[in-house]
Amino acid sequence: MTEEVQPRHIADGKRPLVSVIVPCYNEEESLPLLYEKLAELMDAEREYRWEVLFIDDGSRDATLPQLRKMCAEDRRLGFVSLSRNFGKERAMLAGFDHVRGDCAVIIDADLQHPPHLIPEMLRHWQEGYDDVYARRTSRGKESWLRRRLSLLYYRLLQRTTRIEVLQNVGDFRLLDRKCIDALRELRETERYTKGMYCWIGFRKYEIRFEQGDRAAGTSSWNFWSLLGLAIEGITSFTTAPLRLSTLFGACTSVAAFLYMCYVLVKTLIMGDPVRGFPTLLITVLFLGGIQLLSIGIIGEYLGRIFYETKKRPVYVVKEHAQSEA
Repeated sequence: MTEEVQPRHIADGKRPLVSVIVPCYNEEESLPLLYEKLAELMDAEREYRWEVLFIDDGSRDATLPQLRKMCAEDRRLGFVSLSRNFGKERAMLAGFDHVRGDCAVIIDADLQHPPHLIPEMLRHWQEGYDDVYARRTSRGKESWLRRRLSLLYYRLLQRTTRIEVLQNVGDFRLLDRKCIDALRELRETERYTKGMYCWIGFRKYEIRFEQGDRAAGTSSWNFWSLLGLAIEGITSFTTAPLRLSTLFGACTSVAAFLYMCYVLVKTLIMGDPVRGFPTLLITVLFLGGIQLLSIGIIGEYLGRIFYETKKRPVYVVKEHAQSEA
């Protein structure tokens, strides 16, 4: 039975505060274009109070000076500047820690996420949904191979984890305050936020959109960074690789035992001497490969335990300017 969703009650005379979280890394060219769209939205939607919080993730270009200038001109804007590049996952946690809104919208700075969908998200939030997420119907100028690998990864993760992982869904979403507070409690340093959205639960609603192309600049995501994020997701939400390693070991042991019985019977009964240096070499290399693969899988999980036991801060703030929402 589907849980009944009740309209959200807003106190009379109180305008809800909507926060917009914008992770930024080398986005000096995109920021003026994004601000123009957000300013139009905030001026049009007067029934809400607004704050826009930019998270400068250790940018190497003029992103931070640009943010200082924008925040001085519009007091609805604020920023948090991290001391170095910690990665988008940790930058989003910095946003969760610093926003004050009754709800928060996460949006990319490159305008691949259309700001004009935010009013629709707010409407569904007012209906009582806690997590209004946007599913991509197209992925913009993305190669066929990257698109297929992304879909394959989501299917693999869904089949190996115990929670429902939403396919083709990124970080573009609206979160109620209770979702933000729940995500703030998850302080692991090796983060995969797309899985955390599903893990915390709450009432969700889906809208669809066509992902556009970057308005300016170049993406910092390459094949290896995306591969690292995929490994992060798998090792954060499933132990299937460890079980697969155990299965490989069991199958190899059974096969080796059966082959040993075959060689023993063939030698004792048929008198055929044991031959085949190439066969022996192939067997040794095969077993060595299985062992190295298993050690590598164990090492991935052990490395994450190592990092978590250090209890270091997830990020370090260098500079912070609060909005006046």
